[in-house]
Amino acid sequence: MELSARNQISGTVAAIELGAVMADVSVDIGGGQTLTSAITRKSVERLELKVGDRVVVIIKATEVMLGKPTS
Repeated sequence: MELSARNQISGTVAAIELGAVMADVSVDIGGGQTLTSAITRKSVERLELKVGDRVVVIIKATEVMLGKPTS
């Protein structure tokens, strides 16, 4: 898979929560970190996603925010 998006993170599907239309897919990216993507249920079915699958999280956004906790 070749993509122009630079923010690509490999991981393993840790959980899938299916709703009527949407699904939350949690991806373990290592180091105790998890990313969750909200995608359509049809996409989960089309990709035949299941827990344990290796996937690539692709983050493509026009805006990314950072926050820093205050002490």
